[in-house]
Amino acid sequence: MSSISDIRRQYSKAGLSSADLTEEPFTLFEQWLQNAVDAGLTDPTAMTVATVDASGQPSQRIVLLKDFSTKGFVFYTNTESKKAEDLKHNAKISLHFPWHSLERQVKVCGVAQALSSTQVAKYFMSRPKPSQLAAWASAQSRPIQSRQLLLEKFAQVKNKFAKGEVPLPSFWGGYLVVPHKIEFWQGGDDRLHDRFMYSKDSQGVWHTERLMP
Repeated sequence: MSSISDIRRQYSKAGLSSADLTEEPFTLFEQWLQNAVDAGLTDPTAMTVATVDASGQPSQRIVLLKDFSTKGFVFYTNTESKKAEDLKHNAKISLHFPWHSLERQVKVCGVAQALSSTQVAKYFMSRPKPSQLAAWASAQSRPIQSRQLLLEKFAQVKNKFAKGEVPLPSFWGGYLVVPHKIEFWQGGDDRLHDRFMYSKDSQGVWHTERLMP
């Protein structure tokens, strides 16, 4: 294997100027997300979710964005998972969308707010039944001795809920990430990337500024 320090390329697909910016960041985010979908990217809604535990240790994992609006970004998870435990101690959170083939990134900084049980139930009931069963079978982030044991737990749950609807687990929920900063990054030639930061002031008004690459 050659030295990884020699792996590099130019970023020349597009640029980002102040003329491309929208009044608030969600319209531009929607445009970029649609571009990712139209380009046929694998998992265009995939995002890294970064949290910090009670000791100050950051942790990251990839989840799927399930909704967004001018209020913020929505994802769902086991409320006894590592990320949920972190958010109980520190609601500050960061999201990152890595659209590599488009030479784009979006970074979100905000605060996570628990969704209502009504919102969670509505989404849970829209999931495919195997996904609903998996939520019941997995004590997310907890150790397990083997995959075989996990499959056995899944089979037990499948048998238990063989008839009728799968109920919402008490340990399953979701979060709305309310942002106060959103950065849009577009790759540029010679590492002169275009970066624009949207920041929300105390009155709820969004302001933009260009950042050095």
